[in-house]
Amino acid sequence: MKKTIKAAGIQLMAAPEREKNLSKAALLIDLAVQEGARIVALPQLFSSRWFAHSIDSSNLSLAEPGDGPTISAMREAAAKRGVVVIAPVFEEDGGERYSTAFVIGTDGGVIGKYRKIHVPQIPLWEERAYFKPGNLGFPVFDTPFGRIGVQLCWDIFFPEGFRSLALNGAEMVFAPTASAFEHSHRKWERAISAAAHANGMYIFRVNRVGKEEKQEFYGKSFCARPDGDLVHRPSGPSEGVVLADIDMTEVSRVRNEWVFLKDRRPGEYGALTERKE
Repeated sequence: MKKTIKAAGIQLMAAPEREKNLSKAALLIDLAVQEGARIVALPQLFSSRWFAHSIDSSNLSLAEPGDGPTISAMREAAAKRGVVVIAPVFEEDGGERYSTAFVIGTDGGVIGKYRKIHVPQIPLWEERAYFKPGNLGFPVFDTPFGRIGVQLCWDIFFPEGFRSLALNGAEMVFAPTASAFEHSHRKWERAISAAAHANGMYIFRVNRVGKEEKQEFYGKSFCARPDGDLVHRPSGPSEGVVLADIDMTEVSRVRNEWVFLKDRRPGEYGALTERKE
């Protein structure tokens, strides 16, 4: 018997004002719920413009604690609609800053959070100037709708994170991104589809949209099934809600058919933890 959950990814164009972004996010969450969504994910650092295109110490003031305005607003939205919300934020905690996704439960309480582990330092994504690498590992969050994990943007290209989440029991992973330059989108699609199949899990990529100071974010959010095929074609570049039907019974069915997790040889993988440049 199928056990289907509708998940939603929110594409929105960020304004300079955080309050406008939070108001728009709440409105789009409402629309997603009206379409039957039970889990809603927002793109990476959705409540601000993409400031990490350059190094500017004044941007450090954009960081906020877990009880700051972004997470407080998303907790209110989750409780109002009785949905799970994945809300990425520029987090400040004890003087350190991280790119963090909070997982908020249907009652508005924080189930937990994931801090981005793979932090790039490349042109227009000068993220190490702002974020420390995450220190919480790869947690799996129990929700009323399934066991979920999170990977943030650059994490997608590191298979170890998805494998860790699968071994810890994740059935679906949400991947908020801030990817510009549309010509690269097929690389993201291939990486996500491969990870979904290798681990027998759903992976929902949720990308930013809109032209900003240095980049134009192209959207193309999509969800990959446990067999690596796509639930639907990637979306377009506009604001809106991207929906995907998640059949949780497909996770066990695919894992029983493609027995990659069962056939692992952990004793042979010691070299993976040896530091090599």
